[in-house]
Amino acid sequence: LFSAPTAFRAIKKEDPTAEGFKQYDTSSLKRLFLAGERLDPPTYEWLKDNTGLPVLDHWWQTETGWAIACNPIGIEQLATKPGSSTVPTPGFDVQILDMNGEQCAANESGAVVIKLPLPPGCLPTIWQNNERFQAGYLSEYPGYYLSGDGGYIDDDGYLFIMGRTDDVINVAGHRLSTGEMEEIVAAHPAVAECAVFGVNDALKGQLPMAMIVLKDDYLGDSKEVEQQLVHSVRNQIGAIACLKNILHVERLPKTRSGKILRKNLRQLVDGEELQIPSTIDDASIFDEINQQLNNR
Repeated sequence: LFSAPTAFRAIKKEDPTAEGFKQYDTSSLKRLFLAGERLDPPTYEWLKDNTGLPVLDHWWQTETGWAIACNPIGIEQLATKPGSSTVPTPGFDVQILDMNGEQCAANESGAVVIKLPLPPGCLPTIWQNNERFQAGYLSEYPGYYLSGDGGYIDDDGYLFIMGRTDDVINVAGHRLSTGEMEEIVAAHPAVAECAVFGVNDALKGQLPMAMIVLKDDYLGDSKEVEQQLVHSVRNQIGAIACLKNILHVERLPKTRSGKILRKNLRQLVDGEELQIPSTIDDASIFDEINQQLNNR
């Protein structure tokens, strides 16, 4: 079964113990493939525990046409790691570079790039706009294709995509990954899904903000969950993370393929003009969230 993490997070919200899954004969299912956005470790563990199936995350882009990193079951099935799309696919020379274009060490986060030439099947240009192709993908790091994602490669060669590079925020001169914070927030047993993004702050430049959707079977106080999340992020990342602004919402804005529109959430909170993509599933969600922000 090929699906997106957001689909299973929606199911987890309404059916946290996967009772629906137990009602059917699923013996014909051999594997679950996840793509579309990052498969967060809590969703990975929930799927693995409740289905007993191999849960295979993989990472690719429209521009590449096929998986950049995957678990290559056609060659051999490798052990999985929560949060990792496993290893670069044969044909893709994936590397991690720092802001100066230098190679990052193992487990050190940076820009995820692909050393040229790209393998067959990838974009050769942008339709009638070769200059934009060069500027958007090839100029930042000469000799490399810029994926726009940030992440790291561990000691075993496993690739971890942590989110878009523009999701890295600058808090008082410290660069922080919102993907790392999301991982901590999503691990809370009451949280079905979440989005963490940077918002403008006059003193520190940016501060992280989280919007959370709670599971349907959670009957406690959302304020209590918010306080617990503040402490969890502080304990695991440090006081500099400063995640204090958390808003409980009923749902998050997404594209029809399941990607959470974090950039639009940041625009909404910062009072900027919303640049909503045509692929959005339901634009009325922004009105709902804006009303909650005004109430707050």
